Parts: sequence; structure tokens; C-alpha cells
Amino acid sequence: GKLSAENMETALREIRMALLEADVNFRVVKQLIDSIRGKALGQEVLTALSPAQQVVKIVHEELIKILGSHESRLRFANEPPSIFLIVGLQGSGKTTTTGKLARWLSRNGHSPLMVSVDVYRPAAREQLKVIARDLNLPLYEGVAGEGQPLELARGARREAATTGRDVVLVDTAGRLHIDDELMSELQELREQLTPVEVLFVADAMTGQDAVKSADEFHKRLGITGVILTKMDGDARGGAA
Repeated sequence: GKLSAENMETALREIRMALLEADVNFRVVKQLIDSIRGKALGQEVLTALSPAQQVVKIVHEELIKILGSHESRLRFANEPPSIFLIVGLQGSGKTTTTGKLARWLSRNGHSPLMVSVDVYRPAAREQLKVIARDLNLPLYEGVAGEGQPLELARGARREAATTGRDVVLVDTAGRLHIDDELMSELQELREQLTPVEVLFVADAMTGQDAVKSADEFHKRLGITGVILTKMDGDARGGAA
């Protein structure tokens, strides 16, 4: 038989609550629920599936559609080195992510060079140095006179060109919140380095706040991708 409207609305209420509890943005939830309702109401139930299974099938299909059904790979410059700018708030996991990305790139046919341009927190540059050493991958530490973020990043690009490294991962400074000083610095780095990727690193544990800060960074910088960290904790991943 058909799915009854009453059963349908009960199921949709439960789905809505589950999505909201999983940190999914309320606009996304509304869009998803409307879409599921449109597909499911009055649809003939397939003989192989119970009405409840049919709803689950539709929800699954719509979730795939909303999360993107195609894979978009990292981009690389026609003329190496490709610059990847890694941005995000302090404590989001930028530096660790820079190391993970470098390892992933090195295992997939690339030869990355890392550089930290966080000149405000000595511990940040030291942290990347430790990570690079553990991974046995190169780090650009700068030469005399390179004290500013842009100088360090340019130095790393030069080094990469002379040593045949095809990707430079620039680990940038973060703040606890978005401020104009940080954004001006990142905008200058973006303009001067013309990165092929500007990857925003967000802490999945912050839920909808991750979405808000990604939106602000995107308005100011034009990010090309998002990396969600700490997904192995009890974060529900709704921010994705």
C-alpha cells in the first residue's frame, strides 16, 4: 500500500529531531525534510520494502544528495610548487592537520614542504617542527631576516622550487575568535601567494559554531575546502 500521511509526519518529526540533535543546521534540516516529504508522500511502496524501510531509503538518498554525490579532489598548480594555505581558529587542529595532509600527500606521489607562519606563538612553530621530524618530512624554518609571515611563506616557496618539492603547506596563525588583524594578514597571504587551495580547519566538537566561523572565513577569504577535525571524539558530524 501507500505510506499514510499520518505515519509519514510521525517519521519526519523523528528524523527532524535526530538531525537537529546531531548538530545539523536548521536550514539544512528544513530543506531535507521538505525534500523527503515530497518524495515519500503518495509514493507506491516497493513490494520488497516495508513503508518504514522505504522512508529510510529515501532519507539515505537525500542525505547523499545534500552532502554531495561527487568527489572533488585537491587541486594542484600547473607550475609547481602548489601553495596550500591552511587556515582556522586557534585550537581547531590546524598544525596537526598540516602534518596529516603532508603525510597523505607524500604517500600519494607528492613531495610536500611544510612551513609555519605563526610568528606569534613560538610553541606553534615548535609543534610543527616536532610533527615534521616524526613524519620524517621537510620543514622550512626560515633564514635570518625572515620574521614576518609573508617572508617565511615566500622563503618556503623558494626552497620548494630549488629542492623539487611540489606542494608547500602553509600553517597560518589562528586566534580564539575572528578579528580584523588576523583576517588582514590572511588576505595578504592569499593575495601574494595565490594558493591553489585555501583549506579551513574546523573543530567538529564546536557543532554549529564551526559552520558560523567557516562562513565568516569564506566571506573574507574565499575558502576552497573544509577539513573537520576531532571526528573521533563524540562529535556528531552535523557540521559537515
